[in-house]
Amino acid sequence: MHVLRTPDEAFAGITDFPFASHWCEVRDTATGTPLRIHYVDEGPRDAPVVLMMHGEPTWSYLYRHMIGPVAAAGFRVIAPDLIGFGKSDKPAAKSDYSYAAHVGWMRQWVEMLDLKTVTLACQDWGSLVGLRLVAAMPERFSGVVLSNGGLPEGGPAPPAFAIWRAFSKYSPLFPIGRIVNKGTKRGLSAAEIAAYDAPFPDARYKAGARIFPALVPFAGNPAVPDQQKAWRVFEQWDKPFLCAFSDGDPITRTGETRFIGRVPGTAGQPHRTLRGGHFIQEDDPEGFVAAILDVAQQQKEHGG
Repeated sequence: MHVLRTPDEAFAGITDFPFASHWCEVRDTATGTPLRIHYVDEGPRDAPVVLMMHGEPTWSYLYRHMIGPVAAAGFRVIAPDLIGFGKSDKPAAKSDYSYAAHVGWMRQWVEMLDLKTVTLACQDWGSLVGLRLVAAMPERFSGVVLSNGGLPEGGPAPPAFAIWRAFSKYSPLFPIGRIVNKGTKRGLSAAEIAAYDAPFPDARYKAGARIFPALVPFAGNPAVPDQQKAWRVFEQWDKPFLCAFSDGDPITRTGETRFIGRVPGTAGQPHRTLRGGHFIQEDDPEGFVAAILDVAQQQKEHGG
């Protein structure tokens, strides 16, 4: 496995991400290759954890408007960059990436940090990986807040997603910052677009971003049995599970209906609709923060 690491200077021009970098090294189980994961770690170290997991093709920068307010509310906020994204290491071949590998890498990371009493806040691939972590280690998690994501277990891909999947596979250009901008309602500044481009100095660094859409487990995907196993955990999950999907995302519209009622922990929760596009962290960070605090405070009041 050949691994790339984005030079630090690629991030030097970013002025709106004032968080210290932390690092943890995991190993690829198939090859033994060491892989460095970058993460933000803010707030009291002994406080309940809020784990903010990004998706495709973003990085922890996506949560820059949310990390401070949740930490200020008394929580330890941890926001990692998935392998292949942000400041984390980037295997150079598309074949290095699989759904199972990502879950395995991040499970190692959670165990190495020994995270407990965790409220998961997730969106996009942050939910595909994050929810699988919850299902694999339910004792470490105390609640879930899901926005614009899911846990697919086969079936056809929604038309909007099928178009995106084809674009990621065949387009000769893959402009990360502009892709993120198209997934927002407010529109990003030139500096924000540049910050999303920063992890990818050239096309060699984009293998993970390119392959992720093809890994989503719709019909025929080899990950479907693992998804069904995870769903069996969630069908018994009675800890808080809150849905906060947006009103303007064509890819995940109505996605909350797959969870509310099926997951016991959704009962009685203040589910809400946020205002914005796919990348709701850019469009309605205040609404997403409020949803997270609704769940995290429940666990703090009940001692985790």
